[in-house]
Amino acid sequence: MTHDSPEFNERLSRHVAEVEAAIRRLTPAPETRPAVLHEAMRYSLEAGGKRLRPVLCIAAHALFPSVLSPLPAAVALECLHTYSLIHDDLPCMDNADLRRGKPTCHKKFGETTALLAGDALLTHALWLLADAYKAAPAVAVGLVRDLGDAAGSRKLIGGQVEDTIGTAGANTPERLDYIHHNKTAALITAAITMGVRLTSAPSAAVAKAREIGMAAGLAFQVVDDILDVTGDAATLGKPAHADAGNGKLTYPSLHGLGASRGKACELTDTAVRLCGELVNEFGGTTDGFLVALLRNMENRIN
Repeated sequence: MTHDSPEFNERLSRHVAEVEAAIRRLTPAPETRPAVLHEAMRYSLEAGGKRLRPVLCIAAHALFPSVLSPLPAAVALECLHTYSLIHDDLPCMDNADLRRGKPTCHKKFGETTALLAGDALLTHALWLLADAYKAAPAVAVGLVRDLGDAAGSRKLIGGQVEDTIGTAGANTPERLDYIHHNKTAALITAAITMGVRLTSAPSAAVAKAREIGMAAGLAFQVVDDILDVTGDAATLGKPAHADAGNGKLTYPSLHGLGASRGKACELTDTAVRLCGELVNEFGGTTDGFLVALLRNMENRIN
């Protein structure tokens, strides 16, 4: 299976559809009181994202036998991710008008409702893990720990703080590495570790999954930085060249486009190699979907 084959595209579409159905099933309906809050939550959740993190969770889950469904964990990841995007777009952050080709949550519902919708998605994500997997409490604790750690002050939020400093911070490789590791790669890492944690794989496999996620997450952010420079708003579904306009430190701004493309390829190669090690060391099985997904992430256009 390759990242651009009909087989891969069919499988990806199937998993995205599964995630979409699970989002509708496992999050409050838009008419739930207070309706404006739940409408805003659903608006941002259903704005047409790639569902990358949920699908990564499903793909990692497929590597080992399991009696537990990955879909509640996949929805929790998407709730967490969507909360971060709503807050990222706010006037006090990036002040973005578009997200996934549509008006951002605060443009549609107002800043106050958008802020609270993000808060509600964050808390719903953690509740969902605890509730959906309560019959397997050790697994539930591990999942909550993975997601809470990825989203906390030392990772996603810490990376966001460093990112919002902009030109007030030092433009050094160390600072860029900190931002990429924590703002983006931490949640992608959690998607893969959570998928494996839901299976019969040993704890050592979760540690290996963490290595895969970190390499894949770093590659994803480097590609994101490249696309901000080379893409256009219609293709990206959000404003292009926003990083430079906001004075943000990015891989191309520090290393140039050529080196950035080389880094994305190197990191993806590492993630693919680690996938092979994971399967070989712990007796997993794979039909190549996770590897194809990693290659697809490297070669995406938005």
